[in-house]
Parts: sequence; structure tokens; C-alpha cells
Amino acid sequence: MSLPIVLVDGERASSVPATDSSVLRGDGCFEAIRSYDGRLFRADDHLDRLERSAAAMGLAMPDRALVSAWMKEVAQEGGECVVRVVVTRGPAVPGVEGRGVCIVIAHQLPPRRSELTLWPVVAPWHSAGTWWGLTGAKTISYAPNLAASREAQHQGADDALLVSVGGVVLEGPTFSIAWCVDGDVFTPGLDLGILDSITRRVVLEIRPGITEVAETLDALLEADEVFAMSTTQEVTPVVAVGERRFRPGPITAEIAQRFTELVGQ
Repeated sequence: MSLPIVLVDGERASSVPATDSSVLRGDGCFEAIRSYDGRLFRADDHLDRLERSAAAMGLAMPDRALVSAWMKEVAQEGGECVVRVVVTRGPAVPGVEGRGVCIVIAHQLPPRRSELTLWPVVAPWHSAGTWWGLTGAKTISYAPNLAASREAQHQGADDALLVSVGGVVLEGPTFSIAWCVDGDVFTPGLDLGILDSITRRVVLEIRPGITEVAETLDALLEADEVFAMSTTQEVTPVVAVGERRFRPGPITAEIAQRFTELVGQ
């Protein structure tokens, strides 16, 4: 089966209405789950987070068992791929009747990077510890994050590292971040309002003792190693943040190896 594979409310489709909230308002939530040869990784954790995001946004979700079945269907056909699930609110223009839809897509993996360069970008749109109704929700409104990625790429880096207006390290546009100092590992804490990344959560399981912190960029720049964590890139060494260069180190390599072993079980 060629990719992408698209289901809309469980039916084969290739489009959603142009009047849908996801198109006109960016009003919806989503998940992206890695499929390893047709086997979804931590699917329940992703579904839990999707339900939390939908509840925070007041979105109606289909029955969880149905969504799970749709995810498995496209994953088994797609094999090595990413499965995305999007829940929308429905029509966003007056006079159009309807309801929200659940879109499930299996698509190709992006190219895997062996290392990553980052450029710090101030993110005034990020809650950075100020809690509000959608803190921690994985919404489809990613325009500011993608703009940060483009700014970083304009500077010659692969992607952005988001920092608060006060200079506190937060996360990447689509990944979590961690760094190592004298054998200890640090990562921004969830109380900063960063996404509760499933990959980050797994890394915290396989490497006990990681400290969750609120640190400035200056602290990260003094690190021995830096690495990124995401569904598609797994655990990837960061070799530059701004002008500061880093070497891929043994702690990052160990965590990456243990992650690879875990997903292969």
C-alpha cells in the first residue's frame, strides 16, 4: 500500500470540508505516533494525551476503541511510518451544518538526522510556566513554532530551540531537549508548560535520575552534551546551539541505544 493512507471517521478519504475548523481556524488537536513495521509505539499514551487535549479544547472525540482501531489499520498497511490523528471541531462558518471529524493518516517518515544544529529563538507565544486553559494541549495551531523553525533555518541551523522572553530554555518546535553536565542529565520541567512528550517520558524511564529544571540558555551552553527527543527523530545528538559547538557524547549514545532496544521489543 502506497502512502499516505487517509481515513476520515474511519472511511477512506482524501479531504475534509473546506469549512472545517481545522482549515479555517486551526481549531483542533492531534497526535503523531511512530509505527515500527506496523506496530504502534506507546499508542495508549498518545491516546491518553489526545483525550486530554480534546477535553481541554471542548472537542468531541469518537469512541477510543474506534480511534485505536483506525490507527492500527493504517499502521499495519503503512508499516514503517508515522500515524497522525487529528480531531476537529466541525464547520467554522455560519449556515453550515455538521460536526467535527477524526482524521487518521499514515505517512512516510521524515529523513532521519544523525545530528542536529539548533538556533535559539525567543518564543513570546509560549506560556513558559504561566498556566491557562490549553497549557499542555497538543493543538494543531503550530504556526508560531513553524515560524521559529524557519527563522532558525534562515540562520543556517536545522531547527530552533525555543527560549522564553526571560531566557529560560523550553523545547524545540516539535521536540523536547535535554543536556548533560558532569554525568548528570537535565531537561526543562513540565511546570514550564512544555509538551508532555511521549519520547521524553520514555527517556525519563530508561535513564532514572534525570533532573527537571528551569534553566537559562547560558546554563545549557555550558553543557557537555545536548540531545533532542521526538517521535520521528527519537534521541538525536545536538552538535550546535547558536555558535556553541558540542560533540556527540557517550550519555546521549547510551540513551539512544537503550531507546532503540526498547522500541524493538
